[in-house]
Amino acid sequence: MTAREGGLTLRGDVLGFDGLYLRLRTDAGEVTLDYAAVTCDGAACPDPATHVPDLRLSGAARMGEVLMPALIEGFAFAEGYAARREEDSAILFSYVISDRATGQDLHRFSFRLTTTDEGFADLLSDAADVALSVRELRPAEREAGLAAGLGDLALAERSRIIALDGLVPIVSAAQDRQDIDIDVLSRAYAGEIDNWSEIGGPDREMTLHLVDETEGHAQGFVDRVVAVGGASLSDRVIHHVDAAALAAAVSADPGALGIVPYRAYGDARPLAMAGACGRSSAATLETLKTEDYPLTMPLFLYLPIRRLPPVAAEFLGWLRTERAQFIVRRAGFVDLGAEPIPVAAQGQRFAGAIEVAGPEITLADLQQMVRVLGRRDRLSTTFRFEVGSTRLDAQSRSNVYQLARAIRDGTYEGQTLLLAGFSDGVGVAAANRALSGARAESVLRELVAALGGSLPPRVRVRTAAFGEALPMGCDDTEWGRQTNRRVELWVDATGAAR
Repeated sequence: MTAREGGLTLRGDVLGFDGLYLRLRTDAGEVTLDYAAVTCDGAACPDPATHVPDLRLSGAARMGEVLMPALIEGFAFAEGYAARREEDSAILFSYVISDRATGQDLHRFSFRLTTTDEGFADLLSDAADVALSVRELRPAEREAGLAAGLGDLALAERSRIIALDGLVPIVSAAQDRQDIDIDVLSRAYAGEIDNWSEIGGPDREMTLHLVDETEGHAQGFVDRVVAVGGASLSDRVIHHVDAAALAAAVSADPGALGIVPYRAYGDARPLAMAGACGRSSAATLETLKTEDYPLTMPLFLYLPIRRLPPVAAEFLGWLRTERAQFIVRRAGFVDLGAEPIPVAAQGQRFAGAIEVAGPEITLADLQQMVRVLGRRDRLSTTFRFEVGSTRLDAQSRSNVYQLARAIRDGTYEGQTLLLAGFSDGVGVAAANRALSGARAESVLRELVAALGGSLPPRVRVRTAAFGEALPMGCDDTEWGRQTNRRVELWVDATGAAR
């Protein structure tokens, strides 16, 4: 590569070309060059007139079998492109985006569907441009990405949540049980419980089922449930090639307990997640969106520091639109759109608040909370924080961008949004109220930053602090405390987006 104006010559291997910019591996490292500003000599030099940029996506089959193809086809239709599928096998295929009028190919999305682990491996070896992941990045993968020059993949701008999923315990329909304690689930899969009688059930051996350990959902379950207390997965666990095979095995065995993704239950029966205090949460569209269900699992696209071809960048921006989120739901996943939840539909939550009220949370405190929230609708958009941190978790960081886009698009013009902070019940109530207010203020700062430093003139955002007044989980477990530490989004009831 030689600069047209002279003074610079580079030699190396072509890594990619997006039609405008060329990536080159040189002795000095990877460089990106404006192709129009250089001359190229060598067999690998691309021809801009005939080159079709290719975005290579590798990783979780759960995302690539239905969801991503549906989104690409929906994007092409919405933006006036044509899309065709070219298939080498069930796991190796491409979607080619072309100009509907001229038939010219504009972009290719190439898929390799395996596991989340394989997706990250391909990203690190430059065999992929995007990793499809059904779990959050692990520390070792983050370090490997930094060492490989991919940038910090843990940063919000290096990932994109496209939908929500969940991990759900299932049992045979012959079981009478309706829910299971998340700590019991942890102990069972760590090998500490082997009979249902140990948790109040019949005298029957408990058989444990999980998909293959290399699959992202299994890894996410181990990371978030089994390993939390320092345990490891029991060698009694029976592994299956996919969720369908797992669900079939569980449905046929009255002693079985399995973990599958949301809605992948087959003929088995899903259990709600419960706590020792009696509160429980089933996996539903609402509880997964709000993260009130403790095993909500975002679905990620991880993207290294790299220029994207124009159509690929256009596609990633389109993923945040309402039409894209409609397709997510039609594909059987949980979308990121904000759903209004009227106060009238939240009787159980408010009844729970009354039940646990005491000397520190008085009737007057609850009345004040109802006065503030009673004339508003809660939106499913909720903000939670990483364990032991004031940093928003991955889903909440995505929620900030979704909310900022909705505000920019005029969804809440002329309305007042309320960020209501809540805490767990550990410690003094006054301190918890102050802490919940600080969390609400931190979400407001993130939102303003996402909007470029200021709110539009016809949208108002206020904060309120209610401390431990409205618990969602049991404070005697870390799971429950994490669920209770949150910032909820409320909007004027007469103007809620429906």
